[in-house]
This record gives sequence, C-alpha cells and structure tokens, in this order.
Amino acid sequence: MMLKEILSISGKPGLYKLINNTSNAIIVESLLDGKRFAAYSNSKIIALEDISIYTEDEDMPLKEVLKRIFEKENGAQALSHKADTEKILAYFEEIVPEYDHNRVYVSDMRKIIQWYNLLADKKMLSFEEETPKAE
Repeated sequence: MMLKEILSISGKPGLYKLINNTSNAIIVESLLDGKRFAAYSNSKIIALEDISIYTEDEDMPLKEVLKRIFEKENGAQALSHKADTEKILAYFEEIVPEYDHNRVYVSDMRKIIQWYNLLADKKMLSFEEETPKAE
C-alpha cells in the first residue's frame, strides 16, 4: 500500500489519490466518486504516510493502526465510523490499547475508521513488504 499517494485534504470528505503534480497544484482523484480536480497549495493536504497517532510511548504511524484493524477484521470492513461513541472507544482501545487518552479524540478515531473502511472497500490495503520478488 502506497500511503504516500493517498491524501487527506482538509475540508473535503474522503480520501484522494495523487494523480499528477503541476507547477502550482496537484491533480487528485476522489476515492469516493472518482472525480478528478486540482488541489492547490493553500489547501491543507497531507499524505496518510505522514500521519501518526499519539501513544503512551512514541507516536504510531497510521499505517500500523490500519494494519492492526486489517488483521483484526481479516481485511473486511470495520465497524461504522458513525457507531456510538462508546463502541468507537471500545474498538479503538482494542486496536491500539496504548493510544494517548488525552490527545487522541473520538473524532480522530472516527476518521481513521472511516479511512480504513474506504481503503478496504477499494481493495487498497496491502501490508506486504515491498520487496523485489526472487525469480
């Protein structure tokens, strides 16, 4: 899974795949509806690869959180990000018991679960190490 090519754009729903770079913008494609548009540098754009969550020790990369959900669900959908707050908290506690309870909010958990479900639905989750195959 190439998380550096999957982007979150502040103020826009869902996730976006990087299609192309231009001099003053990037061309992205929505994973929700497949529409393409230019995102400009004034938008807050972040690659999923650059996101991590606070834990009791050091920050955990989002990829590790997604991998834990993937393993728990055997690659299937997780619970809905619209589930009750108690269910979201219990689920996240199961996935990342070491998360920092003071700095990781339910809204963050919902977003991570929503992203996971979107990527799982699009079959874009793969945690195989990208190593060249021996012939």
